[in-house]
Amino acid sequence: MGERIRTSQKPAVIPPKKTCLALSGGGTFGAFQAGLLVGWTEAGTRPAFDSITGVSTGALIAGLTFLGPDYDCELRRVYTTLKTEDIYTKKRGVRSLLSDSLADNTPLAQQIDRILTPATMARLAEEHRKGRRLYVGTTDLDGRRPVIWDVGAIAANNEPGARELIAKVMLASAAIPAFFPPTEIPVEVDGRQLIERHVDGGVSQNVFLRPPQVPPEYRTRPPADFLYGSDLYIIVAGKLYADPHQVKARVVQIASSGVSTLIDAETRVELIRLYTASILAGMNYHLASIPADFQAPTDSTKFDPGEMSRMFEEGRRQALTNTAWRKNPPGTLENEILAQRSSIRLTRVANKGGAGEGEDTPVPENKSGAATGSPAPSNKGGGAAELRVP
Repeated sequence: MGERIRTSQKPAVIPPKKTCLALSGGGTFGAFQAGLLVGWTEAGTRPAFDSITGVSTGALIAGLTFLGPDYDCELRRVYTTLKTEDIYTKKRGVRSLLSDSLADNTPLAQQIDRILTPATMARLAEEHRKGRRLYVGTTDLDGRRPVIWDVGAIAANNEPGARELIAKVMLASAAIPAFFPPTEIPVEVDGRQLIERHVDGGVSQNVFLRPPQVPPEYRTRPPADFLYGSDLYIIVAGKLYADPHQVKARVVQIASSGVSTLIDAETRVELIRLYTASILAGMNYHLASIPADFQAPTDSTKFDPGEMSRMFEEGRRQALTNTAWRKNPPGTLENEILAQRSSIRLTRVANKGGAGEGEDTPVPENKSGAATGSPAPSNKGGGAAELRVP
């Protein structure tokens, strides 16, 4: 059906092909995105993307990708060698609960400062003037809305404080609310000097698309007239469906798991929305994520070089073997369809298609010894088997 709709949008004159890249947030799982992009370069098929968007960890990767393959070494350094203490330090004591965050992200600010050299700023401006676009998403904490920053335009404008603004935008995009402090960004509204507080872009939209530069003559015409036949590549930092894990009966852990679950669900909705938009614009939809049967860590805030290197190499392997991309959004495969329950008597059904093949493991128990109802990850690290009414 989707292909028929896409074909029906075909214009009389096929426009020049464009390539767009969208990178989601996902903390340490960004190592998969970085590895895929580095492997794509090694395969010799990575496009010079016309438009790149990024959120949170994807924002940093988007910036380095926008600068070109010359910066692949920096992608590898950041996502295979940095440790937790290179990104943040946890605050101690009860006072942290009364402050604006549980951790201090000054080390991350220093990493961003290291990357944003004068040469990097000049390169950002140069690529923007070529017509390429780089967009980063943050969330206005007080305004409760997403904000999209045209990073290339900020660099090209070369106004005083441009470098500092881009650094703040990158830091804000990865500022997990409550875990990291909001980033204060000064703005001028109708001549008034104000301070906005920005946090992780994934809070309001964890992945998004902005089209390439649109010629004036196309701006009032249907998007297919400009984008038909173009490619949309989306790389998710993580799995489409996160592996289950036992949540400790502590308020912080419960809240953290709840927020993560909400963002994961929001991401899948955004991926479906992007699929719909790509059909209406006549674009080719390509989606990559960590495979369901890959044994991935469950904590996206723990920066372990060993685990990150494994995810980096998995992304790189997929790029080199050309096995990274699927053509449909989440929720369209048989093993992704949510089954309803009509009883508390359940049976275990192994997922198919790499999402839980092989061994099943017992349902975890709570302190009373009763089953929690959440399947544990399989011993192979794949997506857990599903519990269904027999």
